Formats: sequence, structure tokens, C-alpha cells
Amino acid sequence: MSEKIVTAAILVIGDEILSGRTKDRNIGYIAEYLANIGVDLREARVVPDIEDEIVAALNALRARYDYVFTTGGIGPTHDDITADAVAKAFGAAIDEDPRALALMRARYKTDELNAARRRMARMPVGAELVDNPVSPPPGFRIGNVIVMADVPAVMQAMLDAAVKTIETGTKMTVQTIDAGAIPEGRYAEALGAIAAAHVETIIGSYPSYADGSFRNQIVVRGRDPAKVAATQAAVEAMLVEIRAARQG
Repeated sequence: MSEKIVTAAILVIGDEILSGRTKDRNIGYIAEYLANIGVDLREARVVPDIEDEIVAALNALRARYDYVFTTGGIGPTHDDITADAVAKAFGAAIDEDPRALALMRARYKTDELNAARRRMARMPVGAELVDNPVSPPPGFRIGNVIVMADVPAVMQAMLDAAVKTIETGTKMTVQTIDAGAIPEGRYAEALGAIAAAHVETIIGSYPSYADGSFRNQIVVRGRDPAKVAATQAAVEAMLVEIRAARQG
């Protein structure tokens, strides 16, 4: 079975996230979205509204992964510096994009399109537009970097548009096995042995607390459904043995 792996990272930009004033609602959404189309999210970073830090993070991530999705910092205020930082990272000039400006003129009245709003039409020269069906300013893409707004509804609409232009890989098959009230310490050694014997799948153990008690789930992930099924069978057999020993 031929498996194609496509990787991505998220760069969240904004002092408000780091200060705790705004709670990020985009990372989880993007991660799940990408997983569903066959793109592996490998890293997420949060950086402040400081140009040099944005540039450094962006250059590190875009060299390491197939795609980088950024959120935040493309609004009309003085601290919205993402477009400038992206341009600097790519060594590109930045200017008002006539296509973006035309889109904004079509949706703003003349007296509404003030200097602050026109800032949102500034993009690195050579960037492609990312459609924004929710509000006037578009996002943009340059190289493997896709720049989106941070407002969740707007970001989600931009993401729908942006993924139409990216390559995708083989989607992960995911199986969840309920370990019930068996504590992790009881099956950790056996689960480690199963993981060592099934190296082409990924196994995780996830405890939760509900209804006054702890419960555990074991999740098996992989690109080959047959190998995931084999690992799942081994995990289920292990749990059967543990339950039988407890009852004996």
C-alpha cells in the first residue's frame, strides 16, 4: 500500500492569546479538519505581536513542514503586523494588493474604506488571495504559508477556501477501544509490548474522569487499515486477558 504523508504546522499570532485574555479556538478545529483530509498536523506554536519572533518562527516552520497555517494579526490596527512579518520572512516587498482592494471596495462604502481598513489589503507582493466569504478582507498565501484571520467563523471559512489549493496525503484510520475502569498502570507494560510489535501504527492511552470515576480509552492510529485492525485486535485481546485475570 502506497502511503503519502503531508505535514503542517500552525502559527498562532497574538499577545491576547499569550496573556490569556483570548482563549484559542482555532488549533483544535484546524487539527481535526486537516486530519480529515489527510494532512498531519505536527506542531503548533503561539508567538507574540513582535515582528522578529513571528519571522523566526515562520522560517523555522515553513522549512520543516509542507504547509504552515497562521491565524491572527491581519486586522486594521497598529499591532496587526502579520503581513509585514510574512513579507520579511520571504524577503518580499509589501504593498496594497489591487485585487484585495477591489474586493473591499465592493463591500465597503467609499467613506467606510478608511486608511485603517485599507491596511488589510496590504500583502506580500506575489501572494495569492485566500477567499473570505464572511467579511471583506481576504487572507493570502505565499509559498507554503497560508495566512488567515483569528476570528473562528472567519478562519473556518478561509480554511475551506485555502485547502482547495493544497496537496493531501493518505488519511489516518483511527480506532478507539474502551478500557473501562482498568487503570493505565495495569496495562501499561503490555501496551508497550504491543506498540513495539506494531511499529507502523500509533497507540495512545487517554484517561478521563466522568460520573465520579476514571475511565480509559486506548486509541490506535495508522494509514494502513489492515495494520490498524491487527493492532486493535492485539489490544482488545490484552484487555480480555486482564479482565479475566481480575475475575479469576
